[in-house]
Amino acid sequence: MLNISIITPVYNAEHFLRKSVESALQFDEVKEIILIEDGSKDQSLKVCQELTKEHARVKLFQHPNGVNKGAGATRNLGIEKSTQDYIAFLDADDYFLPNRFDAERKIFSENIHADGVYGALGVYFYSDSAKKKFNQSFSTRNSNHDKEFLTTVSVKIDPNELFKSFLGIEKSKGKFSIDCLTIKAETLKKLPYYFNVSLRLHQDTDFIIRLSYHFKLYPGIIDQAIGRRGVHENNRITKIKKNTKNFYFNKYKLHKSLLMWAKETNIPKDYINFLAYKKNSFYLQSILPLEKVKLLLLKITGKKNTPSLIYKTLIKK
Repeated sequence: MLNISIITPVYNAEHFLRKSVESALQFDEVKEIILIEDGSKDQSLKVCQELTKEHARVKLFQHPNGVNKGAGATRNLGIEKSTQDYIAFLDADDYFLPNRFDAERKIFSENIHADGVYGALGVYFYSDSAKKKFNQSFSTRNSNHDKEFLTTVSVKIDPNELFKSFLGIEKSKGKFSIDCLTIKAETLKKLPYYFNVSLRLHQDTDFIIRLSYHFKLYPGIIDQAIGRRGVHENNRITKIKKNTKNFYFNKYKLHKSLLMWAKETNIPKDYINFLAYKKNSFYLQSILPLEKVKLLLLKITGKKNTPSLIYKTLIKK
């Protein structure tokens, strides 16, 4: 049997936390649910305290003086406090489905080389307005609107190829959510650092990409949901405005973080160069109006170009 620690960062989640925790308690493999309360402004701390009294497996921690440090530092504290052989993550407004660890039971027992297993995340809408906002940002990624929207790697990828897919060196085959990852604790704790605390957004993407380079992550159930993302008006996913300067600036910070890691890790130069290109590309998109860039490049080359070619040309110059 797997012995699993669930790590849940908690910030302003009083209305969702109980459902989240109870979804993890359904599994005998889950030996502890580590709640890290991150200086919430609502009644989340009170709900956390109630859950620890009701369930022996639920444990509560906070940062010193109860300050807010963000999701990265909060998950890091959870990893440090974990005591079990495997670690899984669950955001406070998301929840697990009954099949959450079906693939893990099989893969970890049969493959000693597996460091982690990932699956597909579905969506639960807490309101119609949240659904509308979500669909405005993400519906174009779902080619079949009759099926549940899944955040998933769409095809089975060899663990040795996963890193290249995530970077975008090859055509993207999707990505998985942190909520659907289960990883060996001894493997995870080999990393020089866990989540990058300087990133307020995309720290989970940064973490997953680095994991995919260092360790062997295997696909589990990727064609149906093993958990669901709770979408509501107050979470960050409904506030994302794509193709804005702020959107591109956050992408720039993500790739700046990855580039620093790549250089420190001394990964192959081709990867470093590609990350440098993406970092610079997103930076340019965060400061230059696209229409002006198109006109400038038209004067230089006499040709119309797609945005990606525009920025790639400017970077080379």
